[in-house]
Amino acid sequence: MLVPLSWLREYVDIDVPVDEFAERMVMSGSNIETVKNYAEGVSGLVVGRVVSAERIDGSDHLNVCKVDVGAASEDGEPLQIVCGADNVRRPGILVVVALPGAVLPGDFKIKKTKLFGTKSCGMICSAQELGFEEKAVSVEMRDGIWILPSDFEVGSDAVKAIGLDETVIDFEITPNRPDCLSITGIAREAAAVFGKKLREHKGEHKEPSLLCSSGAASDYVDVVVEKADLCPRYVARVCTDIKIEASPFWMQTRLMFAGVRPISNIVDITNYVMLECGHPIHAFDIRQVEGGMIVVDTAKDGEVFTTLDGKERELSGDMLLINDKAKPVAIAGVMGGLNSGIVDDTETIIVEAANFNADSIRLTSKRLGLRSEASLRFEKGVSPELSESAADRVCALAAETGAGAVVSGSVDRYPGKRETAPIIVRVDRMNAVLGTAIAAKEMTDILRRLDMDAELSPDGKTISVVPPHVRVDLKDEIDFSEEIARIYGYDELGVTLHRDDAEATASSGWRLRSLVRTALTGVGYSEIQTYSFVSPKGVDKIMLPQGSSGRRFVRLINPLGEENSVMRTVLLPNLLDVLSGNFSRGAARARLFEIGNTFRDACGELPEERLSLSIGFYGGGDFYDLKGVVEILLAKLGIRGARYVLDADTGSWHPGRCARVDLPGAGAPGNSSHDTEGSSPGTLGVSGSDGESAQGNHIIGYMGEVHSDALQNYDIDVPVFAAELDFEMLAGKADMAREYVPLRRYPAATRDIALLADEDVTVYDIEVVARSNGGGLLEDITLFDVYRGEQIAAGKKSLAFNLVYRADDRTLTDGEVGKVHERILEEIAKKTGAVLREV
Repeated sequence: MLVPLSWLREYVDIDVPVDEFAERMVMSGSNIETVKNYAEGVSGLVVGRVVSAERIDGSDHLNVCKVDVGAASEDGEPLQIVCGADNVRRPGILVVVALPGAVLPGDFKIKKTKLFGTKSCGMICSAQELGFEEKAVSVEMRDGIWILPSDFEVGSDAVKAIGLDETVIDFEITPNRPDCLSITGIAREAAAVFGKKLREHKGEHKEPSLLCSSGAASDYVDVVVEKADLCPRYVARVCTDIKIEASPFWMQTRLMFAGVRPISNIVDITNYVMLECGHPIHAFDIRQVEGGMIVVDTAKDGEVFTTLDGKERELSGDMLLINDKAKPVAIAGVMGGLNSGIVDDTETIIVEAANFNADSIRLTSKRLGLRSEASLRFEKGVSPELSESAADRVCALAAETGAGAVVSGSVDRYPGKRETAPIIVRVDRMNAVLGTAIAAKEMTDILRRLDMDAELSPDGKTISVVPPHVRVDLKDEIDFSEEIARIYGYDELGVTLHRDDAEATASSGWRLRSLVRTALTGVGYSEIQTYSFVSPKGVDKIMLPQGSSGRRFVRLINPLGEENSVMRTVLLPNLLDVLSGNFSRGAARARLFEIGNTFRDACGELPEERLSLSIGFYGGGDFYDLKGVVEILLAKLGIRGARYVLDADTGSWHPGRCARVDLPGAGAPGNSSHDTEGSSPGTLGVSGSDGESAQGNHIIGYMGEVHSDALQNYDIDVPVFAAELDFEMLAGKADMAREYVPLRRYPAATRDIALLADEDVTVYDIEVVARSNGGGLLEDITLFDVYRGEQIAAGKKSLAFNLVYRADDRTLTDGEVGKVHERILEEIAKKTGAVLREV
């Protein structure tokens, strides 16, 4: 936000040097990019009158000019100056002349010289040569010299005449302070910082002398707002007897110093008011508004509209338009239409001061790729209370500058007006947050300096505060702590240290993360960190089933692009992206893991945010290597009873080479306050199942070989094995308590068995039956062989186990072992159908 200091002084008295002003504004939280004085180092500029201008023989663009500079001429005669601008060929115009020896911005010195053999004693200056950016120079003067008003005195100091001795401060405005995108907003800040009174333009529009046209605004225009949620307020006023011409020179220069190009008096007035108060304004030629009817409604899908810049733009059904009875005339809050703009013969205008929904304007502006000064302000938030005064201010300036006559009254559609409720601010709470001891009265005075209605309670404990309507960022009590701190002075806040007995320790969650990192790096994996902002196409690339919770995206309001438009719901796409990058660069193998947050839309409530763990590799390994890594991880966390279940709904996984990882639903070990029994959202969503399995077990994730079709989307042509687990559930089930168990003193007895079982009988089922019938003597059961062959009937398999029996207090006899062993075999046969294989 470029703020000319002379303009700012109209609203607040600034009686300190510029450097001190800038420093104190920065200390109050108003960041400043640059401070520029246009006249710094500039000298030797005078106002001159072009007496004659003729083309130099042999040149296609250079002119030899005679320029009267009055008393600034050494001999009283006009200076001969060579100039290449076409618009200089107008005898009698006033211009800025740099005399020989003058210095222009950039330490550019002017000397007498010869061009095409013609003597040139000085230079006729353009606005750009005086330090203005090209975008702020009017179209007529962009490729030529700066033509001054005819009432300037020839030979006078041009720096004073054109107001070049101006300091412009470039304020960096943060997104939460849209009120500061205006001269009045910055003035309000300066008034608070320096303890001055804020002066605002109020009441001029009510003066009878300004209401020069007969009738009322409602005689000329009517307004219908069809989408009140997108347009909370619409104010329309009317001006007649319009004379389109250049705006006053003082207004043009102010706009140029503020970085805005002058166009014509009506357009300049609307831009001037926007910069002044922060509320965008638009003016329509009433001849182009059919029936004088303004209708605020959304566009039709695919509708094409031509904006003021002459470009056709295709609209969607959620974009807000300003229409008349038959056609659209503007894209609300973004840009007007070419079919209703101000032209040279415009005689009557409708002044629009409307308020639009910030989200709607932001999305429209982004989708159309069209940013304007208006959309910049609307998308950050503009108070609807500003609309009436902004429209009135435009009318006042139109009358004051002779641009037109004002019709009395307005058409104001404001159905949802709400009274601003006071916010209670607790004095003790503010001091506790800031670490200060600011007195209640001083705190109240600070808030009043910020133009807030603040009343201290009789007991001095609370302050009832009503912020000015332009401060749309002040909604809760805590918001006022920053306001108090920055005006009180950040440099006045005390320095505090933690108590000597405070222990700096990591939380249990961070300790578990460290343990997992150590475990995984110990088996050869490297940690990665990827972005939380992702493309919604990522879940399509991993072939996530429709209806999975992994498709409940949290969408960003203002994303950088489609590839960063949603919050990630799963980590697998990010993991595959990194593996793909390694593979494409010729890495023969890669083993990676990530611990990161995932986010799911919670249907109107706060999004579900969960911590997930992804593990993946390619090159040198298979499913069982991955399973071994998961088992090592679970063992490190003290998690017992995990079950690896073949999942029929493969989703992202290769059929028959994937497993769901379950934990028992009840009675599972876990001493963490984060235990998530019964509350898992299903982490992954890379399979169709979420939450709990049919057996009531908790699903902590999925693992297996990634589907080859998914790998093609990442240009990987080797097998990739991956797992994604709910880290929060792992943390909740973790049992980090460790007890010392002495080595057993008595020998073990072992038995090997080969069981003939149906194909659908799992090893887990057999192990569960064996352990539950071990009578406290079965120490371990281990699968060591699976056989299918000619000796095995179709639909059957042979599973060979080693069983270890041991007692803590004695050596077991064959009879004791045999009795338990027989019971185990009987129960296995009864519950799984698996029997001893005959050899």
